[in-house]
Amino acid sequence: MSIQMESTEPASGRKARQITGDFPLKSKRLLFLGSSVTYGSAAAGVSMADDIRILDGCQVVKEAVSGTTLADRDSSSYLSRLKRVGTGQRFDAVICQLSTNDATQKIPLGSVSGGRNFGAFETATVAGAMEAIIVYVKDTWNCPFVVYTGTRYDSAQYQAMVDILPLLQEKWGICILDLWNDDEMNAVSEEDYAVYMKDKIHPTRAGYLQWWTPKFRSFLYELFT
Repeated sequence: MSIQMESTEPASGRKARQITGDFPLKSKRLLFLGSSVTYGSAAAGVSMADDIRILDGCQVVKEAVSGTTLADRDSSSYLSRLKRVGTGQRFDAVICQLSTNDATQKIPLGSVSGGRNFGAFETATVAGAMEAIIVYVKDTWNCPFVVYTGTRYDSAQYQAMVDILPLLQEKWGICILDLWNDDEMNAVSEEDYAVYMKDKIHPTRAGYLQWWTPKFRSFLYELFT
């Protein structure tokens, strides 16, 4: 479901850490592609995508459906939904979630291919689907492609997915927002973690606004400056 969100204040009494200076995201158009974490399923449907839209005055299309996979398995997969986003729209960046659903459902990881043509990728695998998504974004909107990971939890399958991102970056020049290996994110106290996370995968409202959103804003500020 593509959602052009209307402006509302964040549903939290706690204030996000402010970034000083100019607002390089103002008037930018961002497409967030993902599943439950991008949607904000443990935060009443409000995620960092909504926070960024509100705090920075940019336009956001949030293409997020809970339970969906990168691997192209059916009409709800990332690639299938991406193809339904209007090609006449302009985006300054596409920000894609490295979905934990592929790890949970034990989707084959696959490998980064030697080819560059859209039809050459094994889209039933994580790596092949990622390559197809990257090429589709490049060919359709020719804008920066950012892939972001979840924060660390106990999953060898997801670790393997994170580990292929540098190979995709080397081949395609994508940007990586790696929360999984981020020392600052991993240093959060147990007390704060209990407030910030509903479970090992899904942030709460406070988790987005206080923990994830500042990291996304800092990353995107650097991207656009």
